[in-house]
Amino acid sequence: MQTLVGAVPAFLASAVEFVEALTIVLAVGVTRQWRSTLVGVGAAALTLAVIVGVFGTAIVLFVPIAVLRLVVGAFLLVFGLQWLCKAILRAAGARARHDEAAIYERQVAHLAEEPPVPAAGMDWISFTVAFKGVLLEGLEVAFIVVTFGASAGQLGPAALGAAAAGALVLMAGAALHRPLARVPENGLKYAVGLMLVTFGTFWAGEGIGIDWPGSDAVLFVLLAAYLVASLGGVWAIRSVLEGRRTPATVRVPE
Repeated sequence: MQTLVGAVPAFLASAVEFVEALTIVLAVGVTRQWRSTLVGVGAAALTLAVIVGVFGTAIVLFVPIAVLRLVVGAFLLVFGLQWLCKAILRAAGARARHDEAAIYERQVAHLAEEPPVPAAGMDWISFTVAFKGVLLEGLEVAFIVVTFGASAGQLGPAALGAAAAGALVLMAGAALHRPLARVPENGLKYAVGLMLVTFGTFWAGEGIGIDWPGSDAVLFVLLAAYLVASLGGVWAIRSVLEGRRTPATVRVPE
């Protein structure tokens, strides 16, 4: 159970972020130069590995578990609510769904306006765009790996879950040579948002001294409660939007 607590959220959240990073990498590599792009990806991956290793180890060794769970729980609640609110708005139709194909086309169009690729040597535009894209998307992965791994005492499984997601996305991208537009990214973000707020509530509660009934089993109750509440939010927002689209009936005086 504890191993899954570390690995599954890290895998799902990482899959979402790696799909978005893959879109940027493909756009840069196809439009400009693959060698410089891959060097940028490697540099970003190395930076993220150092961040996870240093901060994850330091947190596990030096931060008391009660303080860690309170702080991590609070951060996960804030972070998870952002994901969940966006997912609810997308599911209700109040916000445009995330479209990797459209993002890819915009990125390609933007890169086409940059100076030409140098005839020899490093293309620093390719390197910089790939490095920045992978690093920014990966920082969210690093945050989730460190927080889930440290709080559950499962930093290794969390890192392995993230690495497995990265490998899977990279293999799919290498095989298809196009953005993974068919990945149910909006649904994954909904699921990850639910998991983040669930664990955030659980760990923040433990941090302030709440003795949850049923121990870890209460996670399923919290998850179900947040799921029902979020579906109610989707229904309420969708009802409001449909009411606005329905033309009001005008009564003509007799």
